[in-house]
Amino acid sequence: MNRPRRPLLRVFLAACLLAVTGACGGERPETLVVLGPWTGPEGEAFEKMLHRLDDGTGKTYTYQGTRSLRETLGAQLEAGDPPDVAILNSIGELTEYARAGRLTPLDRAATARAYPPWSLPLSVDGLRRTYWVPLKVDLKSLVWSREGRSAAAPAWCVGLASQATSGWPGTDWVEDILLHQAGPTAYTEWATGHLSWHDPRVRRAWTTWAKLLGDRSKASVDQSLTTSYEGTPDPAKGGGPRGLLDSLTPRCTHEHQSAFIRYLYADDRVRVDPAAGFLDGRTTYDGAYEVAGDMAAVFTREPAARALVDRLSGERARTLWRAGAKKELRPLFPDATDPQPTDPTGRRIAGILTTGARTLCFDASDVMPPGLRDAFHRAVLQYFRDPSDRRLEELLDQLDTVRAEAAADAGPGRLPTSGICAPPGG
Repeated sequence: MNRPRRPLLRVFLAACLLAVTGACGGERPETLVVLGPWTGPEGEAFEKMLHRLDDGTGKTYTYQGTRSLRETLGAQLEAGDPPDVAILNSIGELTEYARAGRLTPLDRAATARAYPPWSLPLSVDGLRRTYWVPLKVDLKSLVWSREGRSAAAPAWCVGLASQATSGWPGTDWVEDILLHQAGPTAYTEWATGHLSWHDPRVRRAWTTWAKLLGDRSKASVDQSLTTSYEGTPDPAKGGGPRGLLDSLTPRCTHEHQSAFIRYLYADDRVRVDPAAGFLDGRTTYDGAYEVAGDMAAVFTREPAARALVDRLSGERARTLWRAGAKKELRPLFPDATDPQPTDPTGRRIAGILTTGARTLCFDASDVMPPGLRDAFHRAVLQYFRDPSDRRLEELLDQLDTVRAEAAADAGPGRLPTSGICAPPGG
């Protein structure tokens, strides 16, 4: 893929560098652009690590963090000015980019750290290659509660709002229930489009979710649909989110959420448990956990961009990243030998992620093609508002139609049905 150089951006960056350093001669350093999903303190920690990776080769790096990653990346690609490296959590999107010739395969050094379920080699144009590698990862299949709260009859906290991606906390519920009721094989078939949404196991996951949440008033439903997954603002935290355990009325007791949410409860007495015990699943699958990850992929032909991805996924970058992040924001990494969070909750989660789990299954909606994933997000919002059998049948019909359209459009490079679920550590 040949792409135009980014003259305006590079001239601007060069001018900034000249203004800071006062340099007036010589060849300016080449600047590589990294686009990613982290803003605020998370973005600052990543950018700090990125700048400390300077290896003396004359290359410099700039980081662009955005909460609208898909839209930003799409606009840059449309303009013919992609970032050198982009970090995405959807391997369904990454697969589409690889099929379209947008991605450059990674170097051998990086592919050694690209193993299932985080990264799957794709066959594109008759060649089997690796196109992305995880930078940081996340453990799902967790339930958060206040210490001392009984698990016998949880009052579930639900906040489904998330700007353009509202609904994903609900898809996490359905995915997790299916994993623990039907097991990793059925989960993989469903995530990769080989299992109908009308399959009894898939349908049961939806109805189990409604049963677990129980009867809800219209006011409660409306509150959950409009409340962020982070909860409501807390004046004591400078207007930052307070978490769902402290946000909803009447007060709820348990929250089904990923490990990343620990930053909201860093100074609180909270308990975190595997979700398996709450989901009406089979004990056979108690050792299975859903996971997510932020993967780096190369969108240009710059050899230096491939080298950067290799370094970003290496031990030094991970050590610098952890050291520069706030305690509650220290990343989780995929291998037991990687530096991990040091706070008690973070250590426990890292232990499950790297050694305690029997099987890790990548987030199913992030495996799906973007069109199907987005339809899934919308469907859980509609089902949460109206969990009737009739409405569910209509939604499953719609999702099966989108699934069939995505399968017809998939062509070469479709994700394999193996590797979506795998043991920890590759």
